[in-house]
Amino acid sequence: MSISGKAKLAGVIAWPVAHSLSPRLHGYWLAAHGIDGAYIPLALPRERFAQAIESLRGMGFAGVNVTVPHKEAAFAIAHELDAAAQAAGAVNLLLFEGGKILGRNTDAAGLVANLTESLAKNALQGKDAVLLGTGGAARAAILALAELGVREIRIVGRNPVRAETLLREFGPRVKTPLRAFGWSHWADAADGVGILVNATSAGMSGKDALAIALDPLPVNAVVTDLVYNPLDTDLLQRAQARGNRIVDGLGMLMHQAVPAFEAFYGERPQVTPALRTELKKALRHG
Repeated sequence: MSISGKAKLAGVIAWPVAHSLSPRLHGYWLAAHGIDGAYIPLALPRERFAQAIESLRGMGFAGVNVTVPHKEAAFAIAHELDAAAQAAGAVNLLLFEGGKILGRNTDAAGLVANLTESLAKNALQGKDAVLLGTGGAARAAILALAELGVREIRIVGRNPVRAETLLREFGPRVKTPLRAFGWSHWADAADGVGILVNATSAGMSGKDALAIALDPLPVNAVVTDLVYNPLDTDLLQRAQARGNRIVDGLGMLMHQAVPAFEAFYGERPQVTPALRTELKKALRHG
């Protein structure tokens, strides 16, 4: 579909960005709704993030999605934050309105929707969760797991200081008890849990696989990976082979994108099986 000089512009900022399915996802919805618009992938290293945001505002962009490694920088640059962004301490959506930069977080809601859609209702209620990672995605995952009613969230991080920081920050924000573990204590953190959430970028296309042994994890635990490219990450393949139920990251990507698309283009899209099929096709063909 061609665009005009009046096209509504938005995009996604990441480093790297070639792996991102967001352009294909938003492009599918743009075509489905017949919208005169474009969604552009923007590869930017950390040191160019703030400068790029100012340039995009000046060029008339409606806003941008933000992903690894920029979610906390987006939080810092926003003039106003919604409740989810304030609670998460991270932003995955920046909107440029009335001379201001508005920061939102749709990741937590996207993860809740994905797990609710994939598992039985209240499947995680009263169960313990182990969460790998301490970055922006992990922050959203804490909120999502708390909303889903888990009994305890065990945060495992390579950097113990960052894990302890999350404890201090989120302790007052969620009713769910939190505990921090170093990477070397993964086995203790995994003991008896009902779900494992990988919120690190390990296993993403172009990065090393997640280097943890799954032996300490109960076979009846759900394993979900927020990485969606590749869809069948090494973690999910190993978990499925040993009998764990798995939930891939594609549902979260689709659901978190709904409010972003609506904010950018003025139409609320639907998450459908046809969309999932289209994105899986894109992943297969690179």
